[in-house]
Amino acid sequence: MQDTPPQSSYEQTVSDIRANVRFEGWLLVQKAEMRATANGKRFLDLSLVDRTGAVPAKWWDYADEPPAVGTVVRVRGLGNEYNGHLQLRIDSLAPARPEDGRSAADFVPAAPETPESMLAEVSATAAALRDPSLRAIVLRLLASANEGGRLLSAPAAKSMHHATLGGLLHHTVMMLRVAKAVAGVYRFLDKDLLFAGVIAHDLGKLDEMNANDLGLVDGYTRDGRLVGHIVRGVVNIERAAAETGASRERTLLLQHLVLSHHGEPDFGSPVPPKCPEAEVLSMIDRLDAKLYQMVAALKGVKPGEFSPPVWGLDHAEIYRPLPPDPDPSPAPPPSNP
Repeated sequence: MQDTPPQSSYEQTVSDIRANVRFEGWLLVQKAEMRATANGKRFLDLSLVDRTGAVPAKWWDYADEPPAVGTVVRVRGLGNEYNGHLQLRIDSLAPARPEDGRSAADFVPAAPETPESMLAEVSATAAALRDPSLRAIVLRLLASANEGGRLLSAPAAKSMHHATLGGLLHHTVMMLRVAKAVAGVYRFLDKDLLFAGVIAHDLGKLDEMNANDLGLVDGYTRDGRLVGHIVRGVVNIERAAAETGASRERTLLLQHLVLSHHGEPDFGSPVPPKCPEAEVLSMIDRLDAKLYQMVAALKGVKPGEFSPPVWGLDHAEIYRPLPPDPDPSPAPPPSNP
């Protein structure tokens, strides 16, 4: 690092960052890469996080080695708005020393429920599937996915949605809860197939991303870049089916749900949904991802105002409504005992 920021008694967080306002505080390095502008000007491109959110950051004319992903750093800079997006322009940055008493685990964005409780919910749903082939495949997939406890920490994405410690389980649990509600309304749906599809649809991401035990992703694996999580998920289902002697028909249906869960080729699915359960899976996957991004965008937004444009939502500005007017009607009199 190039210089050590002075200490201050006021510790700011990502949620405190505002355009044209000075910032100083401890943050965690989620991404750090050296880049260059079209005219050759070098700069350090970072993503910095804490429990309140994430912010992109730039350090112009940086000449040292980038800090390692997962490093806690003390940052001083200026909030800046560029193309409608809030970012941080760094003046100085220094890694935490042992005497600073800063742990990376204290800064990592995490799912709102414990990974252990979410995994227990997912595993219980898998074990309760009545279809023996789907139950055997999904339980085998879960066992493989959690070797070494990696499913407990895995994020659901590098940056788009549920990019947190335990984010993949959080995304899966939320989708399962929605799927169960939908299946209670549309009773013709094959619940076992739908629930199995929800559990299996993103497990290939464990092979796609380089994630550490804090849920931080520093890039994509060779497997992820050459194959991708959708195809990897289908291959893993094929292997689990062969190992458990699962029905070919049920295996193909589950593979179709995974292949089509992005909805259309432009979003990465080789085939569109071709059965009701595949259509529902695609819709609730998109629903959960978009709602997550909307809620994240509204952090720090005051009622009656808009968020900055959200890249993952087609650059939409998300609005926080004003509170409703108070009800002018008098309260009903208390009932007689």
